[in-house]
Amino acid sequence: MRRLLPVTDMTAHETAAGEVHETAAGRATAATEATAGAAPATAAGEAPAGGREWSLDELADAYAYPEGDAVWLRANMVSSLDGAGQHDGRSQPLSSETDMRIFGTLRGLADVIVVGAETVRLEGYRPARAREAFAARRAAAGQGPAPVIAVVTASLDLDFSLPLFTEPLVPTLILTGAAAPAERVRAAREAGAEVLVAGDGAGVEPARAVAVLAERGLRRQLTEGGPRLLGQFVAAGVLDELCLTISPTMTAGGAQRIAGGPSVAVPTRFSVASVLEQDGFLFTRYRRI
Repeated sequence: MRRLLPVTDMTAHETAAGEVHETAAGRATAATEATAGAAPATAAGEAPAGGREWSLDELADAYAYPEGDAVWLRANMVSSLDGAGQHDGRSQPLSSETDMRIFGTLRGLADVIVVGAETVRLEGYRPARAREAFAARRAAAGQGPAPVIAVVTASLDLDFSLPLFTEPLVPTLILTGAAAPAERVRAAREAGAEVLVAGDGAGVEPARAVAVLAERGLRRQLTEGGPRLLGQFVAAGVLDELCLTISPTMTAGGAQRIAGGPSVAVPTRFSVASVLEQDGFLFTRYRRI
């Protein structure tokens, strides 16, 4: 992996280094780590394309949340070159091994993962698991062994027999509105989920969702979409950071962008914080100005 931005006195060294570290697979679960083989043979003195792959500790340092007690909501999304946020309804076809490792790292740093109900259904979400690679870092930060999953839903049209609700290390949270269907709220609670009200109507108000989670001490927040939920966070002005993987792929078709919903009156400006590259994938990080 190469650091393209910010440029530091280590950038040239990172670009030239040829060492390969462990890899991991599973964008939707971030659950499986595998050891990679030797790097492909290259000419003498020539680094493999994209340089070496960073260790998980290096990735965790690169993506660390800001210091202090402020609430911070970041999003992690992937997009093709022609703006598709998914292919055949899923993000995985746009991903790569390095993207999966960053996906797992962002989860390993978060207190809570906020996700829309449609994404839970389409991506087959499972509970976040404790990972040894992040255990010491999480303990030092006062975090539990694994992040909480918080599902945003107005209808609570979810299958509560799935592992997301029956097998989590910590109870899955349901964020909904005060007017949510009472029988679905009961079903969620009977399945072991905790239901939190974050809106006066049937739906969730994005700013209240952020605040409700923060009140529970979940201030390092990560959303993985889908596009409609991300669009709501953008429109509400509560998204602090976007971690966007730009996949070197073209999909054509009518796939959704990474953020959907009504257009904002004035485009929200973000500034680039960092850019990494591996095998043609750009791993960018933008912060709201």
